[in-house]
Amino acid sequence: MDGKRVLITGASKGIGAAAARVFAAAGAKVGLAARSEARIAALAAEIGGGALALPCDVASHSAVEAAVAAMTRAFGGVDVLINNAGMIEPIATLDTADPAAWGQAIDINLKGVFHGIRAVLPGMLARGGGTIITVSSGAAHSPLEGWSAYCSAKAGAAMLTACLHHETHGRGIRAMGLSPGTVATDMQKVIRASGVNPVSQLDPSVHIPADWPARALLWMCEAEADAYLGQEISLRDEGIRRRAGLIA
Repeated sequence: MDGKRVLITGASKGIGAAAARVFAAAGAKVGLAARSEARIAALAAEIGGGALALPCDVASHSAVEAAVAAMTRAFGGVDVLINNAGMIEPIATLDTADPAAWGQAIDINLKGVFHGIRAVLPGMLARGGGTIITVSSGAAHSPLEGWSAYCSAKAGAAMLTACLHHETHGRGIRAMGLSPGTVATDMQKVIRASGVNPVSQLDPSVHIPADWPARALLWMCEAEADAYLGQEISLRDEGIRRRAGLIA
């Protein structure tokens, strides 16, 4: 990854922050996009000169375009986009869900993925290629009580990845999804506190550390992962864990 330019959304915490550290350690220049300016500024300072804090709300296409423009001015472009920004709320049944909160979840979890793709894709195509990975979820394929917004958005994001691959795989774009399973992040605390559906009842010991999906994302940027282009890789698969170097 030496010299590669990697834009990570939702980089202020959890998988995004872990990915920023992993990619930077591998030699990449990283753009840290998130709404929390203080957190990404602190993370950029921790990483050093190869990191750029990019205050950004992925729900706004103009904000994402501005972040890509700032990264292009600083580093010359974007070689890898990690669409990681996401939110679990609102956790509510369809008969009680607040429409505004439900819509905001779609804006971030689905439209935010499109905004990222749309902002980086022209530049990638002009330079002859790039990698776009979207963090997915088992919720993209299985309905869960109280998670209608999250499940629907993740299902849509998975289809966006498939559409992206269909349109651009012959033009140098490597598009994939990563379904990490349950990860020990702040999102799991919110889920557990809700007490809704079986995921909230999982023992915290079953959640994988955030650096596992971060390291898997790095592996997905390598040629060895080309067999999975256009697909969604699941970290529940022990074979994938081995190939990514997460377990022996």
